[in-house]
Amino acid sequence: MRVRAIILRILRQFRRDKRTLALLFLAPLLVLTLMNLVFNGSDYEPKVGVVNVPSQLTGQMKEQQAHVFYYESREAAEQALKDRSIVAIVSTDNTSLQVKLEGSEPSVNKAVIMLLQKSGEQLHSETTAGSMNITYLHGSENMTAIDQFGPILIGFFIFFFVFLISGVSFLRERTTGTLERLLSTPLRRWELVLGYIGGFGIFTIIQALLISWFCIKVLGILITGSFAYVLLLTLLLSMTALTLGTLLSAYANNELQMIQFIPLIIVPQLFLSGLFPLDTLPLWLQKLGIIMPLTYGTHALSNVMIRGMGWTAIAGDVMVLIGFSLLFITLNITALRKHRKI
Repeated sequence: MRVRAIILRILRQFRRDKRTLALLFLAPLLVLTLMNLVFNGSDYEPKVGVVNVPSQLTGQMKEQQAHVFYYESREAAEQALKDRSIVAIVSTDNTSLQVKLEGSEPSVNKAVIMLLQKSGEQLHSETTAGSMNITYLHGSENMTAIDQFGPILIGFFIFFFVFLISGVSFLRERTTGTLERLLSTPLRRWELVLGYIGGFGIFTIIQALLISWFCIKVLGILITGSFAYVLLLTLLLSMTALTLGTLLSAYANNELQMIQFIPLIIVPQLFLSGLFPLDTLPLWLQKLGIIMPLTYGTHALSNVMIRGMGWTAIAGDVMVLIGFSLLFITLNITALRKHRKI
């Protein structure tokens, strides 16, 4: 009878907690749906620029489901490669096939090389794999998967842990009554928000610096750009995660509900941050990345760490991350109204 009483108490508790009950059943379905869309997306079709290439070869490339773009000059093709409008430039000379890869994604590099090998084999041409001269705009043939995914994983782990720790910590301030006591003082809401963000921010900054330093200096993940820009971007990501975590904690009643935000807020950002080729996903799903802070952070980190780009390439992403932080701070101030008793 005592065991039965405990079971009934748990069932009544879940029945009263509609949010937990909904997330318990709906969150796994959301994650599984995203995984299905990611892993069962369309086949990757490389975008290849050609300059003075025989029509027979370009015809075979198209039959292999490649998108072929024709350029009259090498300079125009080089600019398209830098802009990432294409992933490779193919041209020919008298003896061999000249291939220049964008190079920042090893899986894409392999797809282009396999495409050219199959096209050459079907033509029975002398310009096959053995006579391909391959060069790289970024990276090299020795670039590994961890070098490609390193910027994404650095951004993700910083965002994830800061979001979780800040949200749970701010929630504890509320559930223990500390926040309510502070709200009963003459402190203004914006002063309270900035104070909490400043306090928690010191520890999140240290965490971001430690993760960045460890991945690059100890694990040896590739970095071709400025380490200072990496630190700037990780700090902005941690600040965005901090302000978002404290904001969502205002709508959670306990630590369990805070953790339940992870499949709704964090997991979709991971899938759309560049860990998987976005070109293979449905267009509507690609556009969701516009509202996700992690998308901008990992894009900028990849530009710095893999492509060696500078301020001009990351300025837009930096401004967007600052904008997200300011937006979440403003919403935090507004959310405190529901907790102020006097």
